[in-house]
Amino acid sequence: MSRMKLLLQVTEDVQALADSLRELVEAMQSGETEQVAAPKPHAKEESVEPEVKQPTLEEVRGLLARKSQEGNSSEVKALIEKFGASRLSEIQPESYLVLMAEAEVL
Repeated sequence: MSRMKLLLQVTEDVQALADSLRELVEAMQSGETEQVAAPKPHAKEESVEPEVKQPTLEEVRGLLARKSQEGNSSEVKALIEKFGASRLSEIQPESYLVLMAEAEVL
């Protein structure tokens, strides 16, 4: 799978997770209670989390440059400012994945 396809899949998964969390918060705020079957304990507790590769500054810069060249310069600038920065290098690396996900939809 190419890097871009993998990145798109990750961004879709992150968006689905965000949607699910939003629904959960709304349900908790509205006081809904739902019976959920407790998971059966495993003999060996082992957390299996898919490893999400954090994009590098160069990868983010490349994507944003491409989006700017496609005519989305003002949107790219607004996206950087949305993350509380005036320049890409001022954005925390932990935010790169979300930034790239939002840039993909431009």
